[in-house]
Amino acid sequence: MDEKEKLLIGDVEHIWFEYDRHNDILYINFGYDIEDADESILTENDVAVRIKNGRVVSLTVFDFAKKIGLY
Repeated sequence: MDEKEKLLIGDVEHIWFEYDRHNDILYINFGYDIEDADESILTENDVAVRIKNGRVVSLTVFDFAKKIGLY
């Protein structure tokens, strides 16, 4: 996938979050369930973007508390 390609966000009506405090990871999912992804991209700022059919189905934010200044 071309890094400059624009993607659509999945189901924005049903966004849910889960935070793993032990590992400092925030999971953001778009839709009712966790969907299988066609591909994943790891951004420069340690965010994994999971994509299916040109739509972002989830984001995984590593070192979340550090990123927002809690640690």
